[in-house]
Amino acid sequence: MARLSTHILDTTLGKPAAGVRIELFDANGAKLLETVTNSDGRTDAPLLSGETIPTGSFELRFHIGDYFDTLGLALPEPKFLDIVPIRFGIAEATGHYHVPLLVSPFGFSTYRGS
Repeated sequence: MARLSTHILDTTLGKPAAGVRIELFDANGAKLLETVTNSDGRTDAPLLSGETIPTGSFELRFHIGDYFDTLGLALPEPKFLDIVPIRFGIAEATGHYHVPLLVSPFGFSTYRGS
């Protein structure tokens, strides 16, 4: 089964980031879905799934500023990171694409996971 998934790890606390709002957009800017991470920093269901998934360019928007607000950290305003956008491509309609996010209030990293 083809799918798109994500996982967010909070490198400040060394644990999954629960309660992060995520939006998925297509290349034309149309919102495909909105979801929130669970206690494991994952979504309860894949962002896209099926025998095949659409190919093309996509953007995930991770609402990290709101997440760090809920932790009550004393961070400067305006936030250094608020919404983290990641643009990526899906070339294989039958592939598994995993877009993990490692994040702190001051930096982030991503890669194509498995």
